[in-house]
Amino acid sequence: MKKRLVTSALPYVNNIPHLGNLIQVLSADVFARFSRQKGYDTLYICGSDEYGTATETRAREEGMSPRELCDKNHAIHKDIYEWFNINFDHYGRTSTEFQTRIVQDIFTKVYNNGYINQHTIKQLYSEKSEMFLADRYVKGECPHCHYDDARGDQCEHCGKLLDPEHLINPVSIMDNSTPVLKETTHLYLDLPKVLPLLQEWMDEASERGKWARNAVQMTQAWIRDGLKERAITRDLKWGIPVPLEGFEDKVFYVWFDAPIGYISISAEYAAKSGDPDGWKEWWLNPDEVELFQFIGKDNIPFHTVIFPSSQLASGDDWTMLHHMSSSEYMNYEGGKFSKSKGIGVFGNDAKDTGIPADVWRFYIFYNRPETSDYVFTWKDFQEKTNKELIGNLANLVNRTLSFSVRFFDGKLPVPDLNNSDSSVFWKEVTRLEQEITTHLEWAQLRDAFRKIFALASYGNKVFQESEPWKLRESNPGEAQRILSDLAYLVRDLSILVRPYIPETAERIAAFLGMEAGAESADWSKLGSAAAVEFPIPVISSPEILFKQLDGTHIEELRKRFAGSQAERAEAAAQKSSSGGESDKKSEKKKLSKAEKIRKQDEGLRLDQRFTKRVELRVAKIVKIERHPEAEKLYIETLDDGSGEERSIVSGLVPHYKEEELLNRNIILVANLKPAKLRGVKSHGMLLAASSKAEGEEVVDVIFADHAQPGDQVHVSGLEPQGEKDRIDIDTFFDIPLTSENHEIAVGGKPLQVAGKALRSAKVANGAVG
Repeated sequence: MKKRLVTSALPYVNNIPHLGNLIQVLSADVFARFSRQKGYDTLYICGSDEYGTATETRAREEGMSPRELCDKNHAIHKDIYEWFNINFDHYGRTSTEFQTRIVQDIFTKVYNNGYINQHTIKQLYSEKSEMFLADRYVKGECPHCHYDDARGDQCEHCGKLLDPEHLINPVSIMDNSTPVLKETTHLYLDLPKVLPLLQEWMDEASERGKWARNAVQMTQAWIRDGLKERAITRDLKWGIPVPLEGFEDKVFYVWFDAPIGYISISAEYAAKSGDPDGWKEWWLNPDEVELFQFIGKDNIPFHTVIFPSSQLASGDDWTMLHHMSSSEYMNYEGGKFSKSKGIGVFGNDAKDTGIPADVWRFYIFYNRPETSDYVFTWKDFQEKTNKELIGNLANLVNRTLSFSVRFFDGKLPVPDLNNSDSSVFWKEVTRLEQEITTHLEWAQLRDAFRKIFALASYGNKVFQESEPWKLRESNPGEAQRILSDLAYLVRDLSILVRPYIPETAERIAAFLGMEAGAESADWSKLGSAAAVEFPIPVISSPEILFKQLDGTHIEELRKRFAGSQAERAEAAAQKSSSGGESDKKSEKKKLSKAEKIRKQDEGLRLDQRFTKRVELRVAKIVKIERHPEAEKLYIETLDDGSGEERSIVSGLVPHYKEEELLNRNIILVANLKPAKLRGVKSHGMLLAASSKAEGEEVVDVIFADHAQPGDQVHVSGLEPQGEKDRIDIDTFFDIPLTSENHEIAVGGKPLQVAGKALRSAKVANGAVG
């Protein structure tokens, strides 16, 4: 048996991982756990991907150094993965001396072997910020599909990798300026020269390793479209220095060095284990080690082209990709999970729900997007959990073991394989277990998991049809035989589900009197033959494994996690300042109205919902005074262009002086239902962006002094509409607005009025409300 080296895509450290990101580390965890249970010598390596422009920029936004940001977020990531019970052999990071040494060594060998070229190019440069712009910090129209909000490194709409200078109408997202082309010299990996080596390796490896269909198709498309030299250096400070004369002021591009992190993290682990050269037994040992990699489909080319090309061009005899398990996307409630926008359920959110980690693990694997995208919805989460995890698996465990304790004191004989009914039962169990094992050997995790639940369903069917509660009086021996078969099936299920829901597997094993740990989970103990050889000691009364997910609780969670993380915090603050005057009855009416509107708008994008529902207009503050009953509130009198004055109440006293607001044009939510705030009726609300930096809240009113009172705000590219029906506060916050690189947007589309985009001067990225 060859050793199994398991890696999952290194999570980027500048954001908290959401459920879609967690699929990769969890998938590799299941496969590594299975491989250990099956007896393979297994190493599971992962870690934080820490270099690159995104980290440098996020650190600048948060007022700290890139190292401080990485230290902070690395700890947050580790805490989330520990809660999800992910059993890495080592979870490291790429900003280490091990990474620097190994990346520079590989580069030097590739360079000396003639696979590195240098070119002086014209690169997009922001004269306003006096800096070259990394690919992802330029946006514009995709030259392939003409999506109008493509990033400079890759179009998220069509998936094409891009060069930012090829974007149509490029814009710097750092400062919203139009960048110019400026000369700079970079190093390039000569992929056309590597192609013969790559093609030969890929033809054999993809066949032998049974790569996922999307991995093969995407790699072949890259090669078919013609490989081009690819830049591997950047004009940055946060990264690995280039060890070449004349390039001392540049660092390696993160996608050249990031996959090498698998190797350097292995080296760090070996060094900490007291064997500094131990990593070579895994990475320079292709005859004895098979590499299994778990990634999302957007990362496929970097693992099937860029990283293997670097390995091949170095001339060393590397352990290279054997099997690629590349999943599709898990989307969220009709949209997309987004780390940058904070949309979806994040690792820390799952922890805060009070729902056990194994329930989340169950849902992710039961619906793992192996061959097509899957949409997470709270309703589906509730239904799948209650029906399959609880109604199927947990039900079989509870009813089988409870009956065994109640009627036979928890003492059952081993299965009677000479009995014809038992023989038929175990023949079907063995067939399904063999199929499950085959699926797992090739990392078909969802198919294997669903077949495990088919096996549990078979056990429930046998229990129901045999009616042991009747047989215990008329034929107790037959009842005991049936319960014996089912109890040993439960033991098998505890082994089969252990890679997926390990805490639950331990609890089931404990009910059966089995010792905790790897020995009781040995894959060889599956089936009737092992049941005879390793009898169950004694069955104890089982506890309830899981509580049903209550519909009311699930609906609360769905509302709680609507919008983005920043918007949730803003909505909570808004409700806290205005909700004191509403009784429970009126609050229920608000929620039901918002729910009704949401259902009516199903299928619409956020920008379309905004255009349909929300009326934003320019208004001038002509009078401002303190609220007599609230020290943090202003009462503002507005000219909204209608010819009649309008009053609103806002909590801006801690953030603005009266003279800073008087005679300024603000953006008014004009069709918001009036609400009383401390006895004063507010006919709408003004827009302000907010964020937190070093624990201090920054609130920035959105001004539009270039426009006239009454001018209507609209989504760029969509025609403005007239007056809208009135909406309540919940409906407004259900269509979240954000500040993205100072530009006010809905659903990623900028808002504008009187020919100019709305902007926040103080808040680069945050909620708007």
